[in-house]
Amino acid sequence: MVRPCQWQNARKLSGVDTTTADPLVGRLLDGRYRIESRIARGGMATVYLALDVRLDRTVALKVMHRSLAEDPAFVRRFIGEAKSVASLSHPNVVHVFDQGTDGDVVYLSMEYVPGRTLRDTLRDRGRLPAREALEIMIPVLAALGAAHQAGMVHRDVKPENVLLTDDGRVKVVDFGLARAIEATNQTRTGVMIGTIGYMSPEQVMTGGADVRSDVYAAGIMLFELVTGEQPYDGETPMSVAYRHVHDTVPPPSSVVPEVPPLIDTLVTHATARAPDDRPADATAMLVAAVDAHRMLPRTTTPPTHSGASGARSMPYSMPGARPAPAPHAMTQVAANHTLIQPREEMPARRAGFKPNWFLVALAVVMVVAVALTGWYFSQTTYVPVPELVGQDLKVAQRTAAAQGFQVKTAPGEHDEKVAEGLVLRTDPGRNVEVERGAALTLVPSLGPKRVLVPNVEGMSEPEARTAIGKAGLDVNRVARQANQEIERGKVIRTSPDVGEKVKENSKVNLYVSAGLVMPDVGGMPKDEAANYLGTQGFQVQVNEVDDKAEPCTVIAQAPKAKAEVDKGAQAMITVSRCQTDFWDWFRGDNQDNEARDDQEFQLVPSVVGKNTGDARNELQGLGFRVQIRKLSGDGVVRFQRPAGNSERPPGAVVVLWQ
Repeated sequence: MVRPCQWQNARKLSGVDTTTADPLVGRLLDGRYRIESRIARGGMATVYLALDVRLDRTVALKVMHRSLAEDPAFVRRFIGEAKSVASLSHPNVVHVFDQGTDGDVVYLSMEYVPGRTLRDTLRDRGRLPAREALEIMIPVLAALGAAHQAGMVHRDVKPENVLLTDDGRVKVVDFGLARAIEATNQTRTGVMIGTIGYMSPEQVMTGGADVRSDVYAAGIMLFELVTGEQPYDGETPMSVAYRHVHDTVPPPSSVVPEVPPLIDTLVTHATARAPDDRPADATAMLVAAVDAHRMLPRTTTPPTHSGASGARSMPYSMPGARPAPAPHAMTQVAANHTLIQPREEMPARRAGFKPNWFLVALAVVMVVAVALTGWYFSQTTYVPVPELVGQDLKVAQRTAAAQGFQVKTAPGEHDEKVAEGLVLRTDPGRNVEVERGAALTLVPSLGPKRVLVPNVEGMSEPEARTAIGKAGLDVNRVARQANQEIERGKVIRTSPDVGEKVKENSKVNLYVSAGLVMPDVGGMPKDEAANYLGTQGFQVQVNEVDDKAEPCTVIAQAPKAKAEVDKGAQAMITVSRCQTDFWDWFRGDNQDNEARDDQEFQLVPSVVGKNTGDARNELQGLGFRVQIRKLSGDGVVRFQRPAGNSERPPGAVVVLWQ
């Protein structure tokens, strides 16, 4: 697996230009990430150096291999795991910024970390002194502990996934990637996910992993750091896997005798074959590692190595060890050791020798400073931040103060899930190791944020939109309704109602007055039309004309139907002349009068006041055709033509207004 920080070294080691033959180099991925160069290529992904053109920052872009990207199960799991990892904020975890797909490219945008991997360090230096090994393992365990507290398991802890930055920080990468791989078709053929040298027995046997599997891998990695080699080797991966299941990891001192017993104890506990015999999670192992680091002597020197080959080095010196005599009876002493010998054993001072008192004084100051620094760190006590989230603020303040923290309270923040008056979060977070007496900031919850729907009744639509926006809400839709009381164009009401408490950024519907809306009275009897318009607020004028239409019915109207006008507007209806007898009109309107005289006529019932559907069924049952026109939309017949109890031939049209 390649690391973002390896891009410079990877190209040096390859001996070729890795960018010229790669089709992704130079491409603008997803319209955002311009790929500058290829960093390295691993078994599951290729890592590129890219520029986020949207935020103008350099990122490491991990692009999954095509065989994985073509598997829908992997893509779904990959996206889910990326979201989980992105929420994991810890200084020792490489941050995940973004994930996405662009065609057949599935990628992860991550923090770009210049530096090298722990594997590179082991390759160059061989084994490390016990204290230095713990100083690397402690931040690794802190990162794993934060993930475990968040319900995440790394599943592939190894030196390749630990970055040592140029400024001395330690960061862990590739959280969740192994879990995403489990969703692919590749895992259904019995392939074990992980690195065989660091696999726990339960991963080998069942493929399952939990936080204690990460602890096992961390124990194997600590073994490798202090010995320069893994505990198991074999001709095939399965032979190594067999040893994980059936053998017990030996103490590191059996390989390198100079390894302190504290390290043996830490490794033995972490690599117990039964998960229940290991530390409960990485945080528990972290506490043990910090205690071991505090108790280790500070007088050991780093081992001398023969280069990057990783060959066995000379053991570093332990307290009380006497240095071996060198040729010419001269004694060589490590740089951080002070040798005390009787005066008579010291060689005589050469004539004329004058000591450099400035250098002597400087050396004394440095020795004192180192001694004081060692004393300070030996006196410092670290304690984990307690779990205070969700507790009552006053109770949490007392609890933290009782444990020696300097308690500070930050301004409250709104939260949809945590009730008002409870602790929303702490800074530092839960289980972070801090010095006793350190400051601990509590952030209380203000509860769910709710805003009042403002009173915008009577405002114009633009004014209402502005007022609603200032209240932290959005206008969803605007509906116009006829209304005689509210001026046309002004807001009648809102939904939700004025004064109701709603979530911030909720949608509000506006109902705006359309003033008077001219109804469709075409074909309606004159008197009904004039009376109805009058009740709606119109000033009605009737004009009779000669026309072939049925006598005394509306043949034209002004304004037109559905026109919006102000209250008190003039409405003119034009009707066919009323003096004409219906039967004269009927006979005159039909050329075959004799045939009409022989027809049987049907009595039209009165359906005013009935449900429109019932009225339609009744009239159709008598053989009439029915037309329905809408006035108020309340579903009740308000007018009809022809009037009730009048006669009409079968098949005649009856118009209903509701």
